[in-house]
Amino acid sequence: MRKIIVFLILSAPLSAGAQIGIRAGINFANITKASSINNSSRSGFHAGLVLAPATKGILSSRTELIFSRQGYDYKTNTNTGNVNLDYIMMPQLMSINITKYISIFLGGHMAFLLNAKVDSSTSGGNGNGSQLMDLYNRFDYGYGGGVEIHPFRGILVGARVNISLGNLYKQPEPGEQPSFIPSIDVKNNVFQLYAGWRFGKQSSNSKKKEK
Repeated sequence: MRKIIVFLILSAPLSAGAQIGIRAGINFANITKASSINNSSRSGFHAGLVLAPATKGILSSRTELIFSRQGYDYKTNTNTGNVNLDYIMMPQLMSINITKYISIFLGGHMAFLLNAKVDSSTSGGNGNGSQLMDLYNRFDYGYGGGVEIHPFRGILVGARVNISLGNLYKQPEPGEQPSFIPSIDVKNNVFQLYAGWRFGKQSSNSKKKEK
């Protein structure tokens, strides 16, 4: 939680003259290095706020605060189930504005795990709460990129890939590794499709072109 507060304080100066927006969409989430549990992607959702300083050229920046539901499905010889993970994500992105209609985004993100839940076919495999959360690293970080189009007024539509660099799980005690954890060095991957709306005035570049 401290990391979230510090991030918001550091981001506050960006709000002067910025465009504020909202975006929401679908997640297709999975983890890496998990072939031993026959993992597969799990769909979820995300929603949150967008803060972007007024664009003055081909390059600009964007700060976001996003709730993101992620996780994965798994299947072993004795068990099947799914893992649900709820994160607060804070991407900080650079935007390359090809035209006023198309932008490419590149940057990094921090994330904080809010909640974890495991649903399993075995009666002893279900879980949530503090004991389950103790298996996870609460803080995550990584990089990503995507494309966004602005077809009309404040509408925005885009696609994004987020790749984590931090390990999802902590080192478990010997003999206590649950069946849904293939190894401690698995990492989150998320592909997002979204739509949203930008409030406020258009960029100065856009106005000039319209004239």
